[in-house]
Amino acid sequence: MHTSTFPETLRHRRQKLATLINFPAILWSGSSSPRNFLANTFPFRANSHFLYFAGIPLQNAAIRLESGNLQLFIDDPHPSSALWHGEMPTREEIAATIGADDARPMAELKDYLENAATLPVQDAATWTQQTQLLDRWVLPKNQLAGIDLELAKAIVSLRLTHDAAALVELRKAAAVSVEAHKAGMAATPQAKLEAEVRAAMEAVIMSQNMTTAYTSIVTVHGEVLHNGHYYNSLQPGDLLLADVGAETETGWAADITRTFPVSGKFSSTQRDIYDIVLAAHDACIENIAPGVEYAEIHLLAATVIAEGLVDLGILQGKPEDLVKMDLHALFFPHGIGHLLGLDVHDMEDLGDVAGYDEGRSRSSRFGLSYLRLNRPLRPGMLVTIEPGFYQVPAILNDPKTRSQYQYLVNWERLEQFADVRGIRIEDNVLVTETDREVLTADLPNQASAVENLVVS
Repeated sequence: MHTSTFPETLRHRRQKLATLINFPAILWSGSSSPRNFLANTFPFRANSHFLYFAGIPLQNAAIRLESGNLQLFIDDPHPSSALWHGEMPTREEIAATIGADDARPMAELKDYLENAATLPVQDAATWTQQTQLLDRWVLPKNQLAGIDLELAKAIVSLRLTHDAAALVELRKAAAVSVEAHKAGMAATPQAKLEAEVRAAMEAVIMSQNMTTAYTSIVTVHGEVLHNGHYYNSLQPGDLLLADVGAETETGWAADITRTFPVSGKFSSTQRDIYDIVLAAHDACIENIAPGVEYAEIHLLAATVIAEGLVDLGILQGKPEDLVKMDLHALFFPHGIGHLLGLDVHDMEDLGDVAGYDEGRSRSSRFGLSYLRLNRPLRPGMLVTIEPGFYQVPAILNDPKTRSQYQYLVNWERLEQFADVRGIRIEDNVLVTETDREVLTADLPNQASAVENLVVS
């Protein structure tokens, strides 16, 4: 994002914010958290709302936005820091880079707090500082209220759609993620553990001076939705589910999932289920366009999956009726996807203020309750489409579930698909002025093409 237009992009963003609120906003960047002693910290990740307006990942900084102007608050590096961290830019140099109108030490922030709104940062040291300085509770777990809620709604309205500078970064993240997945598939035939495939994928991301946008999922237990273990051995009959995405230096994310056979060849049962998930994936993407309700895209995926499972003899009944009964959610319990941007689940720190349109609330229905996005689609939105099929023992072996659905699920037929633990196919889709663009289209998802990537 560091082009000649970088400060102009940031200025344009804060000017747009100024048209939506009539009070100052202060956004903190956050601080690094110690792993086990003070000098050994977890990798620092600046707060995304701060990043959106400041552009670069500064530590222990804050910005004050009012009437389109930006004040930067950050301390100059201590002279002794040069020994450990090398020469660091001064406050004035940073201010010039981001086009700040004013730059001051952090100690002066206390003089500029009157009537200011803020959003809580995730690390405890920072939200404690926010709470103390503003003299009100500013906690990630608290519901936003008053001007803080107004600020959140204003920022959501800006970040829901991406400007040209953001799209440059998002395309870079997508391209590197595509290459990472290809490397993971190519490494699989020689790999003995999930960890080796993960290493091959993350090496590509690291080689581009990027990080992972979230904890990578690389697992033969794809039925565990957020599996963070990598110690399982790879066996010829296994499917490997890899959900891995890159994050650029300035924080913009990609999020891709592919599921592929360790042997390089799907079994007939694996191929049957894979093709159902892919059919749902493709149908959803074909229907993405401005004005379309994202919840309808989710229900389309549910219907296509139900149809496929009826055709295979696993479910019994009319697909539309089965979806109304949430029967599909036995195998597809999560939502079809989410917003993607500076966060992998973009703005999820704001809860449903970001994901749900005004006046909408979460459904209590099984499956639908996990829908992360419930808004009409607009040009400039970037969303994931990620249908799946999972055999989760805790769901399928529950006696209540077995009893409730004994005439709608052919349990004996289902047993023939025991070699399918979990399949997910995920791509990143930009809503354009007329329809859509798949930013991750360079990574094949047809079953035969996926097989070829593993064995080539």
